[in-house]
Amino acid sequence: MPGAVAPLKPVYLGIDIGGTKVAFRAETDAGPVDETAFAWGPRHSAAADLARLAGHVAELRTRLGSPLRAVGVAMPGTVSPDGRVTAWPNRPEWTGLALDVSLQELFPEAAVAWADDGDLGALAEARAADCGNLLYLGVGTGVGGGLVLRGEPCPGPSRGSFELGHVVVELDGPPCVCGRRGCLQAIASGPATLDRAADLREAAVTFDDLRQALGDGQLWAVSAVRRTARALAAAATGVQELLHPDRLVLGGGFAAGIPELAGWVSEHLTEFARPGQLPLPVGPAALGGLSSLRGAVSLARLIATR
Repeated sequence: MPGAVAPLKPVYLGIDIGGTKVAFRAETDAGPVDETAFAWGPRHSAAADLARLAGHVAELRTRLGSPLRAVGVAMPGTVSPDGRVTAWPNRPEWTGLALDVSLQELFPEAAVAWADDGDLGALAEARAADCGNLLYLGVGTGVGGGLVLRGEPCPGPSRGSFELGHVVVELDGPPCVCGRRGCLQAIASGPATLDRAADLREAAVTFDDLRQALGDGQLWAVSAVRRTARALAAAATGVQELLHPDRLVLGGGFAAGIPELAGWVSEHLTEFARPGQLPLPVGPAALGGLSSLRGAVSLARLIATR
């Protein structure tokens, strides 16, 4: 029809809320249409964070020019069944925030759902690998974990998240932000690894410093990352004994930048295997540091069909 305007295509939006940055990915039924990110900056309050988030969402809406059909959110903090944030050590100002209300106010026109970032990372990687039984470890600002069994996230909706980052792997290990000692996150997260590298080097260490030193084979860098790899392998071995996934995938921004990590984790998985037990095959995430973000988009698509 001459002069007719083509209907706007509904958009599925995924948001990965991290401790240091927030990433967006918008897709239509035809594929991706926008992918951006912003850094949080200094910590002040949950209200200030939400205002900053709202500003970027407004810019995104302007760029898209299409209605949001559904929004999926990957959330690293612990959210109670009534929709309140009960713990988020990296941004404690969010504790007590009514996440469900805040998100619905931000997206009044769309269906909205959230899930743990590790659970969504596992779901996205399982689909990418066509593997129904997959263990995912996301190593970044923290350590997120996710497990997919028979194609479904474990433990499953409304039963909580797969908090492998807060499993104790060293009884006398370093203190964790959650209040325990020796949690996987306290040993194997990106910041924990960099702090350990700085102690060994006796000088400040940036991520780029660490990568360069690993390439040069410097002992302090290798030792720092080796301990991270061993802790990750110990946690994965525990999951293997109980739930028997078929493979382990390492994701997250920190892991994506350390190509040596998967091989060293594999070595330690072999070290920990009992006689007659095959170690878990391990490899890097197919989606790199974007696993949780892609999982958030998958969640948006899922709730749009309900």
